[in-house]
Amino acid sequence: MARKDKNENKPVIHRKEDMNFLQAMGVTRTVVRPREEVDIQLREDRIGRYFRKYLNKFVFVEFSPEFIAKSKAGDLMKGVPVPLRKKEVKEFAGGNGIDFLVLAENMAWVMGCDPHFKYTKSYVAILEKLYNYKLYEGMMKEGRDFAERGEMDNACIHFRAALCMKYDYLHAMYSYARACRVMYENSRNEEYIGRFKAEALDWFEILTETHPRFAMGYYYLGYSYLNMGLYGKAQLAWNDFLKFGRNSKDRKEINKRIQQISHPVAIEDGCLKIGSGRYEEGIKILEPYLNSQFKTWWPLHYYLGRGYVQADRIADAVAEFKKVLTMNGSHIETMKELLAIYEAEDDKVNIKKYSEKIAMIEDAQAEEQAKIVEETKKENKKLEEEEPAPIAEDKRESFDTSVVDEYEKGAGKDTEKGTVQKGLRKVMKTKKKEK
Repeated sequence: MARKDKNENKPVIHRKEDMNFLQAMGVTRTVVRPREEVDIQLREDRIGRYFRKYLNKFVFVEFSPEFIAKSKAGDLMKGVPVPLRKKEVKEFAGGNGIDFLVLAENMAWVMGCDPHFKYTKSYVAILEKLYNYKLYEGMMKEGRDFAERGEMDNACIHFRAALCMKYDYLHAMYSYARACRVMYENSRNEEYIGRFKAEALDWFEILTETHPRFAMGYYYLGYSYLNMGLYGKAQLAWNDFLKFGRNSKDRKEINKRIQQISHPVAIEDGCLKIGSGRYEEGIKILEPYLNSQFKTWWPLHYYLGRGYVQADRIADAVAEFKKVLTMNGSHIETMKELLAIYEAEDDKVNIKKYSEKIAMIEDAQAEEQAKIVEETKKENKKLEEEEPAPIAEDKRESFDTSVVDEYEKGAGKDTEKGTVQKGLRKVMKTKKKEK
């Protein structure tokens, strides 16, 4: 499998023996995405629209040649406008000068609001020249402080700025994904929820792929999958959490969750098998659940109905589809399945009945969708223009990142190579003894 080294453009190949070693160390996730999918400066920015309003607070000016000549980052500043808030413009114009830490904070705001901003790369280069790694740590800590106060826009902006400085920075990846999660959980705007939910899920996935031994990435990834009804994926993520997690309380919680979703995982598997054409296998998995606590799950009956159609058990299929409609009366896909059956049988009465029902529901859904779209537009305009109030204290989450610090001390970015080498020596010694 090829990946891009962060220092070079040449592909690096994982050899077969490397893959076996990674697996021996318990690292099962070895997928590495292209840089353009994991670098916040390059990837699609699905939530940036909600932060660009803060750019209106800045005006952009260029440094004088005299200032540039004196600065450590002088050459990097040529032709690069820097952001100033309105109150700072007077100080700048009056010759009093601006503390460069203030400018650094302003640059962080601009990068965090819009990682695709024209001068983001220049800002990163200037800040790296002047402050090195300590600055992105400061951005992350500021973001964490904002999150603790429930100021989630501010928190997100700082986490995004830190990721502009270092795209694979574990602290910022973890905090950013969690911030997105908190933000969609505290919103009622459907589009906003959808965008932030997708962003959170994506970054939890990227986190586990980039730092595959960091347990809490899998912890939250499992809950993200569960929130979307993806039980099989949740189970896989939590199994990975149990490989690396050491906190007994968290392990107990996740073991309980895995047990709770064991049957939904099996039902999901049966539905997927029917959906992929392996209907006999799917029917065999799903039928025992007809007399269980899950008999009220309409998808169970819907997929069994589809399986029965493929197995030419039409009477059973009709019975299952009708059960679906007693639980979810407007499920249009079930009505279309019944309509197809009645058309094949030339049952004119039921053809008329379900054709009219489908048309009526489609009209009602279109009308409802139009209302939702209109309401969402109004809410989006408000979200894109007004600053939100802090999240209520009883709904805030702790953004303490000591779990990341503990990980980095034992198996994190800086020490992982040494840990892996020790593990490799252990594996090799075991193989020698076996021989």
